[in-house]
Amino acid sequence: MTQKTILITGAARGIGLATAKLMLSRGWQVAMLDRDVDELAIASEGLAGAVPFICDVSIAEQVEATIPAILQKFDQLDAVVNNAGVAEFGPIEETDFAMWRRVMETNLDGVFLVSQAVVPALKKTRGAIVNIASISGLRASTLRVAYGTSKAAVIQLTKQQAAELGEYGIRANCVCPGPVRTKLAMAVHSQDIIDAYHDAIPLNRYGSETEIGEVIAFLCSEQASYVTGQVIASDGGFESTGVGLPALRK
Repeated sequence: MTQKTILITGAARGIGLATAKLMLSRGWQVAMLDRDVDELAIASEGLAGAVPFICDVSIAEQVEATIPAILQKFDQLDAVVNNAGVAEFGPIEETDFAMWRRVMETNLDGVFLVSQAVVPALKKTRGAIVNIASISGLRASTLRVAYGTSKAAVIQLTKQQAAELGEYGIRANCVCPGPVRTKLAMAVHSQDIIDAYHDAIPLNRYGSETEIGEVIAFLCSEQASYVTGQVIASDGGFESTGVGLPALRK
């Protein structure tokens, strides 16, 4: 059997890197794509079966040049994980159009551009697309007018992809992570914020990058061969609790 290949964007850190390592451990080849040259070099060093590719997914010309280079290296693509994203938060009245566009360019345009570029390759393998959104795309929250809207759009884009590409055997699904214990989150979340999240999440903890990666890996696998058009919140139950007081859960 031909070894399967997965493309992961935003692979230099966090969920993208955790997913890359998981897929490597399961025998896949991995195209690790990121725009951060230095971090990608560090992340990919020593990972047998992984090849780094420098690309800013928000720039159409870079995507158009990078996807053929990946296919030249690996010959085929069996799965694509659109994980690259940026987060800029602020009140609605302080969110200027420049900030709005920065968020949309990577979080939404990037998913669209990469997905469009890989469709011909995925038709050949009857492959899978997994888009990474957020529970901020499922439920509104303060300070996230650009971020939350971009992720809600990714959810809808996923459903469009599933509806149109299913006839070619291409599956498209979306993972919506909740609070994840990343280095960045732990650096900026005060103890009060951490405690508040723990109180609001039924499982009473943050998720890990690998836990999100496990969901992504499942959706890329043959075990999910009849799963498409689905939106899966990997969030410890956070989305299901709405905005009710934690004390009322009992």
